[in-house]
Amino acid sequence: MPKKKKTAKRKKLVKGLWTGREVGLLKKLFPNNPTAAIATKLGRPTEAVKKKASRMGLRKSKRYLKSLGRT
Repeated sequence: MPKKKKTAKRKKLVKGLWTGREVGLLKKLFPNNPTAAIATKLGRPTEAVKKKASRMGLRKSKRYLKSLGRT
């Protein structure tokens, strides 16, 4: 019998409904943090975080955008 390869353990991405805790964290973190970092913290795909933030009307802060060189 062939041996099964060991796969690296990856944090499973969450699908579906957002909890109140996740929504609160998104509101708090989104304006001043990279979207990819927020997605990692929540265990969700970056695109899901972008879409949810957009639906909630969240925007990056002017200070954060300026720090990236975008005005």
